[in-house]
Amino acid sequence: MSGNTERLEWRVLVLAPIGRDAQAAAQHLAESKLDSVVCDDVDDLLAKLSEGAAISLVTEEAFLRGGTQALEKWVANQPPWSDFPFIVLTSRATSAAAQAYRMRLLESLGNVSLLERPLNAVSLMSAIRSAMRARRRQYEVQNHLIDRETFAAQLEDQVWERTKQLEEANEQLRQQIAERKQIEAALQQAQKMEVIGQMTGGIAHDFNNLLTAVLGNLELATRRGKDENIRRYLDGAILAAQRGAKITSQLLAFSRIQRLQTEATDLNAIVTAMGDLLFRTIGGTVRIETILERNLWRATADPSQIESVILNLAVNARDAMADGGRLTITTANVPHGDRKKPVELPPGDYVCVSVSDTGTGMTDEVLRKAFEPFFTTKPVGSGTGLGLSQVYGITKQTGGTVAIDTQVGRGTTVSVYLPRTTAIPVERPSEAHQIPFRTHEATILVVDDDKDVRPLAVSFLESLGYQVVTADSGHAAVQMAATDAKIDLVLIDVAMPEITGVEAMDAILKKRPGVPFLYMTGYVGPTKLDPSEQPVLKKPFTIAELAAKVEELLFPGDASKSGKVIPLKPPVRPAS
Repeated sequence: MSGNTERLEWRVLVLAPIGRDAQAAAQHLAESKLDSVVCDDVDDLLAKLSEGAAISLVTEEAFLRGGTQALEKWVANQPPWSDFPFIVLTSRATSAAAQAYRMRLLESLGNVSLLERPLNAVSLMSAIRSAMRARRRQYEVQNHLIDRETFAAQLEDQVWERTKQLEEANEQLRQQIAERKQIEAALQQAQKMEVIGQMTGGIAHDFNNLLTAVLGNLELATRRGKDENIRRYLDGAILAAQRGAKITSQLLAFSRIQRLQTEATDLNAIVTAMGDLLFRTIGGTVRIETILERNLWRATADPSQIESVILNLAVNARDAMADGGRLTITTANVPHGDRKKPVELPPGDYVCVSVSDTGTGMTDEVLRKAFEPFFTTKPVGSGTGLGLSQVYGITKQTGGTVAIDTQVGRGTTVSVYLPRTTAIPVERPSEAHQIPFRTHEATILVVDDDKDVRPLAVSFLESLGYQVVTADSGHAAVQMAATDAKIDLVLIDVAMPEITGVEAMDAILKKRPGVPFLYMTGYVGPTKLDPSEQPVLKKPFTIAELAAKVEELLFPGDASKSGKVIPLKPPVRPAS
């Protein structure tokens, strides 16, 4: 509050239009060191009241001449803290009309003190000072209210600011909780899939041993059989067994323990090259579209397995669009800071290939089980339920992940994320080099605890002209290696009880340094075996595959000069 304003608020307004009452009152106020202003009429009084005053000293006849309606309105509109005091000087008239008028003043103006004239100066000043003390209390109340309102406003600002901070903190907390839930859900899913993967890997190992014996014996029977009718039945059995081998391969893909040949891969080139295959597989009722990133990064992947991934996703998309629709294959770069990429991915750049359809979509229950082996929503006989599980396993083993975005009735998008690489792509020859089958004079130690696989491997090798000795365990193989027996190569199974093939081979190499060896396995499992660095023959295998691997190890320089060529009937291949 400025000094000028404060001075106006402590002045006394005097309204006495008749006689010398105004001058006399102003003189008494000046002698008491009180500021006063003489007003000309009620309108002037109202104007100065609006500027500020402590009290008003008015003679009764001033109201009779000017009326009080405007003044009453001003009094009614005072702020809550104000009760402006009026001192009204009255005459000695005692008529009923005069009394009624004075009562109306008391009611309409509120804080009114009536002083009857004539009165002495002491009485007048006493009344004025008393009214000013009351007005001072009102100003104190005003200041208190102002302070309280200021404090309340400051408090409200602080509360608003604190509320804003709490809202921001709550929003961050909600985001963190949502992210944590996503991470926990991803971890639970990963743990569940890991357990299922271990189980399926073990099952695949047992089945691969069985299928090795089945396919191997069927192949031997086919090669040696003369009756064409019997050959026809054998060929049918081989086809069925090969389908079983394909299922175990899919199980191994899901369990992430199959051998992948990863390299720098151009996903755009793969998608483009698959155009004809996709058209033949999907059919004419589904329109196929591709949206390829022009400057797509190279991805770390096994090209043949990625082809299988895209084909599996395309077949699933086709089956979800029974009445036709649109299938879209998209490639995109996913930089490190992209917030849309799945939370379970480690930091880094990724390359994404997505397959979208306009089909039926998935319910939440189906989505939760989508990657589980043998889970399918297709009719019996229409699918094995291993397509998505194989996609999941291949992608995880490559270092990426799979994400599904789906809505019932609107379609599904399956996105495969693969790590980015800056390596230069490897140029592959158009046709694989075929090693001729030959007989050789060499002694091979066959080590396998499976009583069906071991004699089969012996029969294969003996049919190729090799001398064969056997051991039914890793310990027995180590003991045999300690003897003076001739051993030119060791063919050994990986998964065996007591000690694994890898551990047995480490012990054999200490006794026979440099002896060539070849691992057989249908399941790598938790061993020290690195298929990318050590020779491995995957079960089930054919006699041709075994012959090629053995020759490669025994005669690394030039196998074509180290034996006699023998005719071998090509094995039966399953129809595509």
